[in-house]
Order: sequence, then C-alpha cells, then structure tokens
Amino acid sequence: MIWTIDALLTGRAVPFGVDGEPSAIGKTPVDRPLRVGPMGIEGDEQADLVHHGGVDKAIHHYPRDHYAFWRARLGPDSLLNGPGAFGENITTTGLVEAGLCIGDRLRLGTALVEVSQARQPCWKLGRRFGIESVPATVVKTAYSGWYYRVIENGLVAAGDRLEMVDRPLPQWPVDLVFRLLIGGTAKREPALARALAALPQLSVTWRKRAAAFSG
Repeated sequence: MIWTIDALLTGRAVPFGVDGEPSAIGKTPVDRPLRVGPMGIEGDEQADLVHHGGVDKAIHHYPRDHYAFWRARLGPDSLLNGPGAFGENITTTGLVEAGLCIGDRLRLGTALVEVSQARQPCWKLGRRFGIESVPATVVKTAYSGWYYRVIENGLVAAGDRLEMVDRPLPQWPVDLVFRLLIGGTAKREPALARALAALPQLSVTWRKRAAAFSG
C-alpha cells in the first residue's frame, strides 16, 4: 500500500488564545525536504511537552479525508481550506484510522516510522476552531489522527511516498484502540485493556492508560 504525502507541515510555539498560552498547533506547509529524527521533523516544535512530542509522539498525521466531515459539521472556516487545521505534520488522502494499526511500519520519504498511538484531542482544538465541542466530536467519531515514532532517520518532503512496510498487529486498528482507551469502551473490555497494556508497540502513556482499565 502506497500513498502520497499531500503536505508536510511544521510550526513554532507562539502565544495561543486569549490567555496567551504557548502552542505550536498552528503549523504551515514546507516546500523543501526536511530531516526526520527521533524527536520529529526538523524545525517543528511542541510547547506542551507533557502531552505532545517526545519519541512516542514525534510526528502527527491527520487524514485530509476527514476535512469534508468537519466542513459540514462546523460550517465555513478558513482553517479547513488547506492542510494543518488539526496541527498535523503530515497529511494524506486515502488512509484513515480504520485502515491503520498500532505497530504498522511505514516508509515516510526515506525515514522509517511506526504507529504508536492515536491523537488524544485536547481543549486547544476547540479553541482553535472557536467551538468547544470539537474535542468531544473527535471522541465520538474517532477522527483522531495518529502519531509515529521514528525507527530510522531520513528525509521527507511533500509529494514523497508513504509506503506500508510491515503490519505485525492487524488486530489493533487505530480507531479501535482510540475507542477503547479514549472513548472509554475498555471499561467493558478488561481483557482487551490488559492486552494493550502489554503491547510494546503502543506508546508508554497509552499502555499506562490501558493498565488503569484492566482491573
């Protein structure tokens, strides 16, 4: 399976919202190749290092496939006229959460990356769109996007290929894991929660979250 990287985006931390709290959610497209390393893409920042960034959340990917839904849901919004509305680093068409699994390895340009977790929505998405219900809608739909950890350094640019290399865990699609751990259905599925808690490909923070549901 091969997709095309529609856009490559980076951002710097700047004051965000009425309180001026730093955020790098406002990412803009880059039209040249950038280095990819363990902490993410060259020139990209995260302001809140507790909830964003780090080796398990080095690169954020959000599907352009969901933008039509958000335009219908939220109405006209200039953020949805181009990539980056959800603070993503990578956007593609034709690949969504139901078609990707935890532990999937993909060739991103010349880098090798691995799916580590879905993106957990926070209040900044509501603030960005000026609609507080956006995070709750993400939880309801599982239109979350996902994160990669970097297995091999490399270069990536818009227009490069994103190619599936390995799928060791087909039983753990990203949307299922999101619904279990963020939607809360793991409360009724303690055996699945225990299995996720023991899954080394899942991010450390989500393994801890799964352990809390496991009973």
